[in-house]
Amino acid sequence: MRVRVHNTRRARIEMLPLIDIVFLLLVFFIYAMLSMAVHRGLPVILPTSSTAKVGKHLVLSVTVRSDGAVYLDKQRVPPGRLTELLRKRSGQQKEAGVLLFADKSLPYQKLFQVLDEIRTAGLSRVSLQAQAEQ
Repeated sequence: MRVRVHNTRRARIEMLPLIDIVFLLLVFFIYAMLSMAVHRGLPVILPTSSTAKVGKHLVLSVTVRSDGAVYLDKQRVPPGRLTELLRKRSGQQKEAGVLLFADKSLPYQKLFQVLDEIRTAGLSRVSLQAQAEQ
């Protein structure tokens, strides 16, 4: 008696769902990295702007609260020492820049005092941060 062996088809791995999942993971990680790059300042109420953009190549964060307190990367800076600390933190970087987070109720004169200290430190790339209008 002869036993017939059925010719079964081999299992097949579909590539389209695999490619979809890979692209989904890629998009997820890109959005996660973009959202982490911005949150370096302390929470302040930012002014709004319809053309606000995010500078991603800047490295230092200066925050000025409504009471006039100045912070450099979440550490409070004593009055008059911002220039010295910015020089230390920027080092020899040619493209070092500053993200400036200033409360919208901050007096204009105080904002210019902080800008003068940043320029005295030798940093000319300053990005004033604002919230996008809704």
